[in-house]
Amino acid sequence: MMKLSREVAGPCLAPGGSVVAVGAFDGLHRGHQALLNEVRERAQALGCTPIVVSFEPLPRAYFSKEPVPRLSSVREKLLGFAASGMEHTLLLRFDQALTAMSAEDFVQRVLLDRLNVREVWVGADFRFGHKRAGDVAMLERIGAERGFVAHTMPAVLLDGERVSASRVRALLAAGNFGAASPLLGRPFVIEGKVEYGNQLGRTLGFPTANIHLRERVTPVHGIFAVRVGLGEGACSWPGVASLGTRPTVNEVAEPLLEVHLFDFEGDLYGQRMAVEFVAKLRDEMKFDELDALKAQMSHDAHSAREILGMNPVLIGD
Repeated sequence: MMKLSREVAGPCLAPGGSVVAVGAFDGLHRGHQALLNEVRERAQALGCTPIVVSFEPLPRAYFSKEPVPRLSSVREKLLGFAASGMEHTLLLRFDQALTAMSAEDFVQRVLLDRLNVREVWVGADFRFGHKRAGDVAMLERIGAERGFVAHTMPAVLLDGERVSASRVRALLAAGNFGAASPLLGRPFVIEGKVEYGNQLGRTLGFPTANIHLRERVTPVHGIFAVRVGLGEGACSWPGVASLGTRPTVNEVAEPLLEVHLFDFEGDLYGQRMAVEFVAKLRDEMKFDELDALKAQMSHDAHSAREILGMNPVLIGD
């Protein structure tokens, strides 16, 4: 089982030495996966511990004055690290103290004192330390002096372009899930625990399972055809979902993911649910009355059934 630590200070996490990956790792796309695979294989070859260093909140979100969309929750990111074979994650709190730390101090206190690093792997554009003063050249220079080796991971290309989190976010925002999936190496999924709502969907004939996203900002908004996995299962149950702020009823300021599972009977409250986004049907709309909203929901369900290869029910049935 992967171990998790949060603090810069503390005992050495790898007395026998470590191979370390450092980065934000939002979304764990194919470029990230290639880097973590290399770290795992190098650690096995050297008899060291494979460790990943990441940051929460994400650095770009910490410095931004506007909400910044992200591809994965903290939980999803940690599960991805574990699945990639990392034995330990050092998830540093990205705060004022960390941003004030010099690049040299980061190498000494984190990579050397805390992790006993033998090799460190980063992306070619990696920057770190106060005012982003540290770069790969600095890592290589200090490594030569202190007994570790710095490596940069070549970019992973798809269709001649670099795989990046920003590229994935742009595709998802445009509703192009088919193009985003190869970059991620999997379908785009949002997972969470089903919580109670106001049960308005039930009164309109479309009961929903609700996932409150709270502070998390996603690049996707609107109405979607989805497949849903319950518990630890694979995404397979067909449905239609809304992700947004419910403009017709004006009841939520934070994003809410509402999912109606077709032909499902049962109690989902408290269960974990993984929602795979298959296709975007439309943007959110504000309706003047609930009857108009209900009619549109029927059309959305009809469209989602067709996209998912189901026998569509007649509108109005």
